[in-house]
Amino acid sequence: MKVLLLSFEYPAETGFGGIGTYTWYHARALVKLGHEVHVLAGALATTALRTSEHDGVIVHRYRSGGAVMRSLALLARPRLWWTRNRLENALCMYRGLAALRRQHRYDVVEMPECGAEGMLINHLTRAMTVVRLHSPARLIMPYYDVRSVDITLCAFAEQRGIGGARALSSCSAFLAGEASEKLGVRRSIRVIPNGIDLDLFDASEQIDFRRSFDLPADRPIIFFAGRLERRKGIHLCRDIAAAILERHDVAFVMAGQDLFDHATDDLLPHLAARSLKGSIHYLGRLDLDTVRSGLRQSDIFLLPSLWENCPYSCLEAMAAGRAIVSSDQGGMPELIRDGENGLLATNGSAASYVAALERLIADSALRLQLGNEARASIRRRHTDVFTARQSIEYYTDCLRGAA
Repeated sequence: MKVLLLSFEYPAETGFGGIGTYTWYHARALVKLGHEVHVLAGALATTALRTSEHDGVIVHRYRSGGAVMRSLALLARPRLWWTRNRLENALCMYRGLAALRRQHRYDVVEMPECGAEGMLINHLTRAMTVVRLHSPARLIMPYYDVRSVDITLCAFAEQRGIGGARALSSCSAFLAGEASEKLGVRRSIRVIPNGIDLDLFDASEQIDFRRSFDLPADRPIIFFAGRLERRKGIHLCRDIAAAILERHDVAFVMAGQDLFDHATDDLLPHLAARSLKGSIHYLGRLDLDTVRSGLRQSDIFLLPSLWENCPYSCLEAMAAGRAIVSSDQGGMPELIRDGENGLLATNGSAASYVAALERLIADSALRLQLGNEARASIRRRHTDVFTARQSIEYYTDCLRGAA
């Protein structure tokens, strides 16, 4: 099968988040199964279609120029940032695909809903398209400081892409249900979980995490890694860290981009004013290999997000064999079975997270047991090839008209 994956996000140039990570793993897994895989990705500056090959994946990057793109840039003035991004992305993907189809004939074209890659493609072409649901704007934008009109317009752009697709998939049953209930999708959605390449993960370069960041050698590490924003629960970390560090001699380590100054303006000053037994360490934004070293060498991974679907932050912590404390919201209970391969805390409740963390701090055997089962869970249901096989089955069903 010849498959084209569309995703503005794609490492390394535009590898900003989970959708880019999914596309990276998925493309390589499809190649392992013997399929020809192309990726049409975004670019940070205007460029004609340029092509390279990585690990058997043919990667095309494109960003349109011209009067329309210049006009769309004006949407930044009324703070319609998300809408601008979706419209630019839709135009670039449409033009990029048109250029590719002069040279290639694809059996299936898969794209995310978040980014509106399919807004034009799914209505102006006859491609066999699958839209994969990750994090629809209408569901996640209320967690950000954005204008209501930006939410409305951005959601409309994404909804156009969803509505014109030949088939839909989702990486969790939770989001498939949300799409039906809150997005008005009245079609079948195939649930296919995200996957991770354990061999690639295990082969990533390791550093001595404690020594590199001058972390205490003899204290357990609680690790938070992700964007420091409200949707990821950063506002909860202030009270969680204060309660834990006042009572326990542990290191609370945070890594991620602090775009909204939550750490520098709130969390760190709040903790500096308290008497702590443990220590707080904010490391800033780290590269992927360094984050993975932190995962492997920490004791507990904390994921207090208010909204998640099937996040790679959790999948990678599971792959590292860590004891995880996560929210009980969204798709997380599909990844974490409370008391079996991790612990679930009540969404939005700092006290609930504190109780779960204290349980793990006091019981190293439980940490080991949960971490081992988390790793086993990845092997059973979340490898990249497992996901790719399910996707190929779905693509085949779509081509036969059985989706």
